[in-house]
Amino acid sequence: MKIRYIRDPCCISAAFIIAWTAAAGGADDFMTITPVHEVRPYQDVRFKDLRGIDFSGKGELPATFWFNQKTVWPDSNAMPRAAASLLADMKNPGLGVRKLHAQGITGKGVKVAIIDQPLWQDHPEFTGKIVAYHDVGCESETSMHGPAVASLLVGSECGTAPEARLYYVAAPSWTGDSAFYAKSLDWLVEQNAKMPAGDKIRVVSVSAAPSGKGSPFKKNQQSWDVAVIRAGQAGILVLDCSEEYGFIGPCYYDAKAPEDVTRCKPGFPSMPGRLSAGGRLLVPCSPRSTAEEYIKGEYSYQYCGQGGLSWSIPYCAGVLALGWQVSPELTPIQIRELLFSSAHKVSEGALIIDPAEFIRLVKAKGETR
Repeated sequence: MKIRYIRDPCCISAAFIIAWTAAAGGADDFMTITPVHEVRPYQDVRFKDLRGIDFSGKGELPATFWFNQKTVWPDSNAMPRAAASLLADMKNPGLGVRKLHAQGITGKGVKVAIIDQPLWQDHPEFTGKIVAYHDVGCESETSMHGPAVASLLVGSECGTAPEARLYYVAAPSWTGDSAFYAKSLDWLVEQNAKMPAGDKIRVVSVSAAPSGKGSPFKKNQQSWDVAVIRAGQAGILVLDCSEEYGFIGPCYYDAKAPEDVTRCKPGFPSMPGRLSAGGRLLVPCSPRSTAEEYIKGEYSYQYCGQGGLSWSIPYCAGVLALGWQVSPELTPIQIRELLFSSAHKVSEGALIIDPAEFIRLVKAKGETR
């Protein structure tokens, strides 16, 4: 296996995005279990052996890590909290989303899309949910990022809209060429044109910034701008990380009370308040657990003590799908207005997504028609 590492500012927890391509030889060094004897907060300890560390005097340090099911932990008497419990607990989208699911509000039948790095389609989190998969030039089969964002949108355990229908386009972000993302969005617009009225793709989740200030993409940024305009004309809402089109910012749960929106805080755990201004809607990204699959058929999960904006985008797309299930007649402008109107306002003036209140307003909007 060959690994490419590309910096992605949308993915704070993932200091580097991993794109896998077929190559001769065995497993890459990345997946070789190696011992670690010193750790720091928010460290990547996936595929690391931590048995030489005593965590009993380190409080909640393990809860800040980025780890997966291949991380080797010390005995339970040296751990303040079991890693398995952390990983399982943070599959929960929080903020009342699972209560909405229990009411049958699951995004059922709503068409959504993702443009992101490649994935295999067989992970139990989303197997059978991807109704169309299109590759615009990745020349690889899976990644860290792809399974994660798909699980956060339509995942059975992790997703905000587990019964939405997903159109997935794999794009090679590591090229730094926005033309691949523009082609991906154009393909979705083409598919949309073939669909009957009232049953079209509603929203596209793009955990990247293919254009604009600070974008890591250095080629053909304008092609993305033009494609976004075409998508808007086709009635598709595009959610990305750019300053021009993006309206989503990060916030993080109180892991002890993930259902309580009033205990969410703007920014990232290690950078409180970051990106909390500018009229953005703040959406949880930390701590979260997501799907991963580096070897075909080896289904697993990773836990991110500090996720990035990459995790917020698909979360929000899924919440929008819940709204469209309840009131499919809402336009992108109308549903965005309801999303902001329903947000929880914190003392600093930041707005935090409130899925339960959003659905309440969506229902009320429908009753007035």
